[in-house]
Amino acid sequence: MKADRFLTDLGLAPVSAVAPSEERFPDGAHYRIEIPSVENPTILRHVLAEAKERGVVVNRVSQGSGSMLITEKELDEMALMASDNGIEISLFVGPREGWDIGVQSRAADGPALAGQLRGTRQLRYGVEDVLRATEHGIRGFLIADLGLLEVLVGMQKAGDLPASTVWKISAMLAPSNPIAMRQMERMGASTVNVPSDLTPELIAELRAVSSLPIDVYVEAPDAMGGVVRGHESAELIAIAAPMYTKFGLRNSTPIYPAGMHNLDYASLLGREKVRRASLALEWIKRSEIELIQSPAGALGLGVPELG
Repeated sequence: MKADRFLTDLGLAPVSAVAPSEERFPDGAHYRIEIPSVENPTILRHVLAEAKERGVVVNRVSQGSGSMLITEKELDEMALMASDNGIEISLFVGPREGWDIGVQSRAADGPALAGQLRGTRQLRYGVEDVLRATEHGIRGFLIADLGLLEVLVGMQKAGDLPASTVWKISAMLAPSNPIAMRQMERMGASTVNVPSDLTPELIAELRAVSSLPIDVYVEAPDAMGGVVRGHESAELIAIAAPMYTKFGLRNSTPIYPAGMHNLDYASLLGREKVRRASLALEWIKRSEIELIQSPAGALGLGVPELG
């Protein structure tokens, strides 16, 4: 960047000493763009419209309320829109402790349990939620329970779920050290959300033990720390590649579980996340680091498959 010359003249080293990653997406790209909290067809339409207006290529949209809260008709609508635009849809598996009758996950020390599945009963509904969405063409799922991941990967290996299905580890299960990262890869994860507050050095440690795509909130909602580092996207991508560059929003009200009661607000959030992505793309260009983004429909994306 232009600032480097001025800082170098002062005897400072403005550029990170961490070596760039040699890993890439299957198409050779360094990064992809993900817009989270795209909860239903209406929000997806808003995101697509904003992306078209701003010239932003969105590679993946993810959802947090749970697939179980999307009607079958809505699943079909979302699958069709995403297929037409070459976008992966990653739906959160709906059943979870945070929505259940147990109270510990909602206690002061319990949020870490919110994505877990309680007992065989919830595990049963979690598997069924994936089967239901799969029947409607969905090929991407957010996982926050290692037991569920093991079951689903086993079903995939047995041919009971499509080989093209992408298993995305949720930020609720984010690994903070290299061994945890490697464990998730061994268990069959496809991409992994890492904590949004990791330094370049810590991200490099995770990259050193795994070739899986790393998903990074370059802006995170307040409940996840509220970091705002989209301007650092180029440096983070260079170290973490292949990286899903993910845009939450600080200073926004939580919307889960979403529905008609907060549809207008959730749609505005989706549009602003695309705007944030366009800002990050400007900063990536300004960084003068040569980075390649995957195009729509790139190899390895869990783009819906229509029957």
